[in-house]
Amino acid sequence: MAPYLLFGFLATAISVLIVKPDFVERHLGSASKFSGFKAALLGVPLPLCSCSVIPVAVSLRKHGASRGATIAFLISTPQTGIDSIFVTYSLLGPIFTIVRPLAAFVSGLAGGWLVDRFSSGKDDGNDSSHPDNRECSCCAKNPGSRIAAALRYGFLAMPRDIGNALLVGLIISALISSFLPPNFLGNVMGTGLKPMLLMMVAAIPIYVCAAGSVPVAAALMLNGVTPGAVFVFLMAGPATNAATIAAVWKVLGKKTALLYLLTVAALSIIFGLVIDYLFTAANISASGGPMGHSGLPLFVKNASAVILFILIGFALLNRLLGKHEI
Repeated sequence: MAPYLLFGFLATAISVLIVKPDFVERHLGSASKFSGFKAALLGVPLPLCSCSVIPVAVSLRKHGASRGATIAFLISTPQTGIDSIFVTYSLLGPIFTIVRPLAAFVSGLAGGWLVDRFSSGKDDGNDSSHPDNRECSCCAKNPGSRIAAALRYGFLAMPRDIGNALLVGLIISALISSFLPPNFLGNVMGTGLKPMLLMMVAAIPIYVCAAGSVPVAAALMLNGVTPGAVFVFLMAGPATNAATIAAVWKVLGKKTALLYLLTVAALSIIFGLVIDYLFTAANISASGGPMGHSGLPLFVKNASAVILFILIGFALLNRLLGKHEI
């Protein structure tokens, strides 16, 4: 997946140049009729994980975005991004690649509508979680500075943000593939709704990175877990975690937090069923091997893997040394 992830980092850098913070606030920072739709749509390609999306969503809320738009952004954004879309294609193939951003958009739109429809009243939280409003280097007016800042974000900040989760995901996928008997998890979890519900319960409270979850998902499928259950993991894991749930509860209130969780839980099951149907209809064996495409030359894959680990190592070393300017 290394070549695809590096290309995703490049696309992320380009997106930073195109989509500026003032553009996001201008379109989402108001309680307009279509703000929920725009929030769900804009959140799909943005490369924000389920923790870094919290201050952005809080800032949107404090700039006038409706509860529904805030929740739509919170649900759709961490589920996928430019980088994770490329990684999904590399390991899980076109079906997951198409359905994953679609599910992020639909669930964000549904969550925003439910919150606007059934949640009202003042926010229960306070201003303690207001993010730092200093202008980032990507907003600099000098074109050369902006390009350099965007490249730093794509190839240094992004590896720093997802590095730990990605490495943990790779280790877990290696352990599953190496030490569990073939189809062990599939035989234990079974088929139908049962494995989806198990995955949903396990994934909702833990932090799962959208890109880092993909190698784990691939290993689960190779060990016999149904594609639908794997999709529930890919959707519910990044969309929720204990920190996000606590933040929504604190800032937007308990009713909004419950609607947020209900939306993610219900839509992950629905799209899990859709994935199972598509795999059955296409007569694809999920445990027969990697779903992604491996047509690149071996030297390109190996060189990309070396570059990827160098980037992650450099970014994590900077974080350990306290150098957060990247």
